[in-house]
Amino acid sequence: MIQGHGGNKQKLATRLGCPVEDIIDMSSNLNPLGPPERIHRVIREKLTAIHALPEPDAASMSRGFARYHGIDPASVIPGNGTTFFIYTLPVALGARQVLILGPTYSDYQDACTMYGIAYSHCLAGKETGFQPDMDLVSAQAAQSDLVFICNPNNPTGALIPKPDLERLIRRHPDTCFVMDESYLPFVEEAEALSFVSDPGYPNLVVLSSMSKIFRIPGLRTGFLSGSQPLIDKVMAYYQPWSVNSLAQEVIQDIFNHPETILPFYQQTRNYIQREKERFLATLDGVAGIRIFEAPTYFILAELENFTAPEFCDRVGNDRILIRDCTNFRGLSGRFVRFSLKTRDINQLLARSIKKALSGE
Repeated sequence: MIQGHGGNKQKLATRLGCPVEDIIDMSSNLNPLGPPERIHRVIREKLTAIHALPEPDAASMSRGFARYHGIDPASVIPGNGTTFFIYTLPVALGARQVLILGPTYSDYQDACTMYGIAYSHCLAGKETGFQPDMDLVSAQAAQSDLVFICNPNNPTGALIPKPDLERLIRRHPDTCFVMDESYLPFVEEAEALSFVSDPGYPNLVVLSSMSKIFRIPGLRTGFLSGSQPLIDKVMAYYQPWSVNSLAQEVIQDIFNHPETILPFYQQTRNYIQREKERFLATLDGVAGIRIFEAPTYFILAELENFTAPEFCDRVGNDRILIRDCTNFRGLSGRFVRFSLKTRDINQLLARSIKKALSGE
C-alpha cells in the first residue's frame, strides 16, 4: 500500500549517483511556503515533551480545533493524520459497500481492501475536467452505505461546488459520506466551502489535515468531525496516545493563536495563485502536454508523446522528482502530477518539462 504514495527521492538519487539532498521533490503535495516560523520555535521549545506520555485522547487539540471552527468539542476526534481515520472508518462504521469518487487517493480503496469490504469507483473523465457527474454519483450512492469524496480532489484538483454536495448528502440520509477536505485550505473562499463548521448533517464526517497546509507531515496530525452517533462509532476503534506529545504541543499552539491562522492561509493562497499563473504562462503554447485547470497548487497534466514513467525519468535527470500517476485508477499511463514550490524551482521545472518534451 505504501508504494502508492508520491515519489521516491532515494531511488532517484541512487540512479543519478547524487546525494538525496540534491533531489527537488515536486511529487508530494505540501505547502510551498513551508511551516510558519512559529511552529519551528514551538518544536525547539517543547522538545522535552517527548519525555512524557501525551494526553491519551489529545483533548486539548480537540478543544482548540472546535473553538476555532465554532463547533462542539464532543464532535471532534484528533488523530495520527487523516490516514488514521481513512483506515478506521470503513470498519468502524460497519460499511458493506463503499463508493469512491475518482480518480483519487488510493488509500480509500486500500482501507476497504484491508478489511475485505466491497468497493466500487465512480470515475470522472478528462472530458469534463474530472468533474464528476453528480446524477451518476447519486445513483451509485443509493447502492452504497459509505462514500469517500476528496474535495478538492487529489490528483485531479477538481472541486465540487458545495451546493451539489449538500443536495447529494441530503438525498441519501441512509448513506454515510466522508468528506476529505485535506486540500481545501489552499482554495480561495475555503471557509465558505468547508463542511467543518456546518454540522447539520447526521450522515457526514469531515476529515481535516494539518499536515498539508502547515507542512508538518512528519508530525502526523489531523481531525475528524461529525455527528455524535458517528463520532461514537469511530471512538469505539480509537487507540489511546494516537497523537504524539510534540504534535499535540504544536497543534495546541496553532489554535491558541487563532489570529494567525487565516492570514497564513491567505498568504499561502495569494502566493500559489501568483506563482501558478507565472508557471503556467511559461508553459503556454508548449506542445505535447495538456494542463488541467484546477484551484489547487498541485497540477495534473497529460502527455501526448511520452508515457508517464518515461517522462518522469527525463525530468528526473535534472534531479527533479514528479509524480507518475499511472497507479491512480481512472488515469492512463500518460498522466503526471507536480506540486509547485518557490519561483526559482518552478522555473527549473518548466525548463525541464520543455526539454523533456523536445526529446533532448
